[in-house]
Amino acid sequence: MERKGNLWMRFPGGKAKALTLSYDDGVEQDVRLMEVMKKHGLKGTFNLNSGLFAPEETVYPAGTIHRRMSRSQVLALYKDSGMEVAAHGLTHPFLEQLTPAECTREVITDRENLEREFGGIVRGMAYPFGTFSDTVVECLKACGIVYSRTVISSGDFRLPKDWLRLAATCHHDDPRLMDLAARFVNETPKQEPWMFYLWGHSYEFEANGNWDRIEAFAEYTGGKDDIWYATNLEIYDYTEAYKQLIISADGTRLYNPTAHTLWYSMAEFGSVGQCGCIRPGEEI
Repeated sequence: MERKGNLWMRFPGGKAKALTLSYDDGVEQDVRLMEVMKKHGLKGTFNLNSGLFAPEETVYPAGTIHRRMSRSQVLALYKDSGMEVAAHGLTHPFLEQLTPAECTREVITDRENLEREFGGIVRGMAYPFGTFSDTVVECLKACGIVYSRTVISSGDFRLPKDWLRLAATCHHDDPRLMDLAARFVNETPKQEPWMFYLWGHSYEFEANGNWDRIEAFAEYTGGKDDIWYATNLEIYDYTEAYKQLIISADGTRLYNPTAHTLWYSMAEFGSVGQCGCIRPGEEI
């Protein structure tokens, strides 16, 4: 529950809803996907296997759908794009079938490669094939990964309780997609904030001939004043910062020890009242 005392968490600007995307493998179709996302103001995360970049100037046989990009193509597309680059395993293995040492190598080497290529600090991930185990989760913690997406669909907008077993709202081919989008756009949460988390692989749009699906979703959900469009990591960092708010014993004072400006809504007799914010280092 995203609540501190009588306060409910709100996203930057006092918004009660956040939207993020997560797409895997670093394939050529991500070029078109990113164009769609940027056109409608969406943001998200691209999960890459740094050990599987295609050789430069690769020419794929006609009919090939899963077309991984080369290192130069990957850098040209994602670097400084405003999107997050996250890990996906060095060689896209079934991590739970590896020894802890092998699993750690897959994750930490992928992370090191991506940080060297893109700069910044890579802390996010999506599980290759969506599979994991308790041992894998412990390996990720040791590698400095703070969240990792599964292929489990919640069918709702709850924020995750366990970010290393992160469930999405749905895959883009889920038949509920636009019904969920309509609820997300047209309704306003009164207490806990909402997150719409969409995932998939962009090559699936080409394989299934349904680029119109993501285009319709982006047009419908994009450009809304009451939605925060963010990467996976931006949402994780914000929610973790909110948890660090300190409330006095009598509930009358609030201190923000973080580097984030944090937003909240007052809970009054079962309803939600006025929004406010507290700046970094401020006590109110």
